[in-house]
Amino acid sequence: MQQKVFEHIKKKYRVSPEYPWAKYPEFAVFRHSDNGKWFALTMEVPADRLGLQGVEPLPVINLKMDDMLLRSMILEEDGILPAYHMNKLHWITVLLDGRVPEDEVFDLLDMSYLATASAREKAAKRSAKEWIVPANPKFFDIVHAFDDRQEIRWKQGRGIRTGDTVYMYVGAPVSAILYKCRVTATDIPYRSQREGLRIDSLMMIKLQKRYRPDRFTFADLNEKYGIRAVRGPRGIPASLANALK
Repeated sequence: MQQKVFEHIKKKYRVSPEYPWAKYPEFAVFRHSDNGKWFALTMEVPADRLGLQGVEPLPVINLKMDDMLLRSMILEEDGILPAYHMNKLHWITVLLDGRVPEDEVFDLLDMSYLATASAREKAAKRSAKEWIVPANPKFFDIVHAFDDRQEIRWKQGRGIRTGDTVYMYVGAPVSAILYKCRVTATDIPYRSQREGLRIDSLMMIKLQKRYRPDRFTFADLNEKYGIRAVRGPRGIPASLANALK
């Protein structure tokens, strides 16, 4: 299993092991090439030092785990323990003796890699997100924006990236989500400021789906999904995301 871990890291992240301790020549560290942070440490530890029965050496890997809720859940699983010789609030020890399935080891390894990555790399690797984006008919006739075209330019919100999904919430008098769009381009230079509306950059959004004006009204968003206001780009709860699909 340890060899499979080494091969996974080499293939997916192009990182080779380092062996920094002369006293423990088989202990291997894996670190990010840009920020130098560790994302994995493999070693062999006597079972009793891990709080297990016996004294035989067991192959393990230490991994970073920032999600406290997830950490508390997976520590209930066989073969996953509080970190050996590392911060137990943020690291875990995973046995590589077959108790933890290979796919789960790789998933935890990938989480550790992302948890220790630089801000730039985290942004590059993050999954596509879904947003509600407000549209004020006072500034733009969004109701008819997609009558003659499938793709338009729109004010880019902070954090929105190419590949994300935006649901266009049209303000009063419509007060409802009307469109589902995919972001096809971002960071288009544009400068404008009028009547309190400032635009620093634009994004391209492509229409994917239309909704009836009476389907996802502000009243429904408030009562069913706990959305009290749509003043700027915001994420959406899973229940609303499922309904919008």
